[in-house]
Amino acid sequence: MSIVVIGSLAFDDVVTQHGAIRNAIGGSALYFATAASLFAPVSIVGVVGEDFPLTELEFLRLRKVELDGIQVIKGGKTFRWTGEYELDMNKRKTTRLELNVFKDFKPLLPESCKSAKYVFLGNIDPDIQLDVLEQVESPGFIAADTIECYLEDKPDTFREVLERINLLFINDSEACLFTGKNSIISAARVLLECGPEYVIIKKGEHGSFLVSRDMFFTIPAYPVENIVDPTGAGDSFAGGAMGYCARVDSWDSLTLKKAVVYGSLVASFLVESFSLQGIKNLTLDEIEERLKIFRSMTSY
Repeated sequence: MSIVVIGSLAFDDVVTQHGAIRNAIGGSALYFATAASLFAPVSIVGVVGEDFPLTELEFLRLRKVELDGIQVIKGGKTFRWTGEYELDMNKRKTTRLELNVFKDFKPLLPESCKSAKYVFLGNIDPDIQLDVLEQVESPGFIAADTIECYLEDKPDTFREVLERINLLFINDSEACLFTGKNSIISAARVLLECGPEYVIIKKGEHGSFLVSRDMFFTIPAYPVENIVDPTGAGDSFAGGAMGYCARVDSWDSLTLKKAVVYGSLVASFLVESFSLQGIKNLTLDEIEERLKIFRSMTSY
């Protein structure tokens, strides 16, 4: 089954202890689509300026990623994010943010996307997320991500999103911020009461939690010795997880447990290189090899 992802496409300028990279293509939609396309066909809905090199997305076409939903604004400039990571890669600061064409982004779903069974709403404005949900016809499974600024600025709109989705991806600090709880489990319970069937709380290198009203599941992150660039790790995690669900066309508890593992493994490859390089040429065979190691590490 195919997936539609709505999110940002961007230029990233990133500085870490391992060096720096400028004008790297990125954005939540690209990280998600690159990861998800390892498992299932994907359609991207987003916006770029004329300065964006669409030719660099040819590798996605080879993976059956549909790019017709990308709007190109004539004379416009693409969204740009500049950030620096501390020695502790869980901490970063945004040094520059230029929304450019993304500021007025109004997604228009191609007809082929409106009937998609799987929909992923990237960490974009909740008003835009709701707009997208008005355009899709009868999706089977809807997942969404978010970021701190929208939880602070538009909490009521975000609650409307929660009422209409099946699965929420959120990191631990965001979950506690939105719910006012200092326990991840308590925060997950509050989020579930808002509407979604499942909540996945991300804890970076410390793993993730999958919670429903009657199930709790946790896994560690796959241990990566040399983390080069964590940018997009959460998006690739979501892409791997959603891609697996679409591949097997299921989203029950057992499937989602496996999906969380696959998402974690894809993210582990991503962070070993700058930008998309860690998963751009990744294969399912490589993921399965790492899965064998992960199983041996987590069984007793």
